[in-house]
Amino acid sequence: MPLTLYDTWSRALRAFKPIRANHVGLYCCGPTVYDHAHIGNLRTYVFEDVLRRVLTLNGYIVRHVVNITDVGHLVSDADEGEDKMEKGSRRTGESAWAIAERYTSAFMDDWRALNLLEPAVWCRATDHIAEQIDFIDGLERNGYTYTTTDGVYFDTSRQDDYGYLARLDAAGLHAGKRIALGEKRHATDFALWKFSPPGATRQMEWDSPWGRGFPGWHIECSAMSAKYLGPWFDIHCGGEDHIAVHHSNEIAQTQARHRTRLANFWMHGHFLTLDTGKMSKSGGDFVRLRTLSERGIDPLAYRYLCLSAHYRSSLRFNDAALNAAQAALERLRRTYAQWPEGGTPDANCMARFKAEVDLDLNLPRALAVLWDVVRSELPAATRRATVDRLDAVLGLGLADWRDDTATIPAEVALLAQERVKAREARRWSEADRLRDALRAAGWHVEDSLSGQVLRPLDKPR
Repeated sequence: MPLTLYDTWSRALRAFKPIRANHVGLYCCGPTVYDHAHIGNLRTYVFEDVLRRVLTLNGYIVRHVVNITDVGHLVSDADEGEDKMEKGSRRTGESAWAIAERYTSAFMDDWRALNLLEPAVWCRATDHIAEQIDFIDGLERNGYTYTTTDGVYFDTSRQDDYGYLARLDAAGLHAGKRIALGEKRHATDFALWKFSPPGATRQMEWDSPWGRGFPGWHIECSAMSAKYLGPWFDIHCGGEDHIAVHHSNEIAQTQARHRTRLANFWMHGHFLTLDTGKMSKSGGDFVRLRTLSERGIDPLAYRYLCLSAHYRSSLRFNDAALNAAQAALERLRRTYAQWPEGGTPDANCMARFKAEVDLDLNLPRALAVLWDVVRSELPAATRRATVDRLDAVLGLGLADWRDDTATIPAEVALLAQERVKAREARRWSEADRLRDALRAAGWHVEDSLSGQVLRPLDKPR
């Protein structure tokens, strides 16, 4: 069965075929670094990371590009209000440049804590002003722009299919209903370049053919993705909140400039929700990954929680679900750590797992296959080798985990491995003798459905 992915553009599952044989261009919308990322944002990056790992599992060489929005993202999709970077600067008392560096660094910490693979390219909007100006110039030459007193705008009326990604009824939108019209000709028109306010100096502003100012939010992704992947590449990802505005506008710009819809597949992760609704920075109810760590939750337990729901379904976040994910990950780690190395992956289990992830990243069912392996009667070394291969996709970092609470001495680990072998051979008397030997060495043995678990005794005897 071929790798099959859900494409938001066609609203259907489609068999994936790369544009260029054996190579995949993958662009993922990154953070706006005016504040910390919340765990709802991070859920999208976990989905994209697994997508990349599944593409690699299928033998593709992936060129993964992630942008950093450090200018131009206004507080309103209506191109109104101040730049979020300027707003963050006012909130913190630091310069816009300083907070961009601080929150980019914090985002990178979260990225590494979740065991996300490093992209081939990190691209900052402020490092690509020339490319954005050039892109706007091309749109102007193609007749898709007009200028108002506050900026250069994209004329969406030039495109009969504007908003197709979101199935947007552009003709049915009225000024004042979706956005305030101002000097815009149409409610769906959007800013390509915003002028600095008269008599004021912004912290982030540049000269351009149209006047001093800064780029609109949407132009950066069209310009940077075209630079690093070309104007027609394989997959563009982001959160579902990008569909109606940001991604629709990226497509409009690229159609006008390059006559493509930018990406062959458009894929979107769904929201993480609280009992009070969608998590958001503007609502002030967002939870950071560091907050979970301070509560004693391993960041990879949050990754495990993300894997437990399909990326195209909402995931309800609460303490019960998070604690269950932490307990499951802990059980998995301790069981895995006691299996000996040197085995060969089980081909049948690998095929079952691949069939699940190749069907639009069906991670809940893929996790079920993982636990079937853990609880199976396969030799312990085979289970370890198989789980190693599965974890290359799941990204839980099992092989790198070390128990901080207790280091199992080599002689104890050897006894434990011998006991596993004895149980597999149904030599029960020998297994009991080894249990007693482990207890004498100060270790309690617990047999569960997922395998043998060692825990240090409070008072070793």
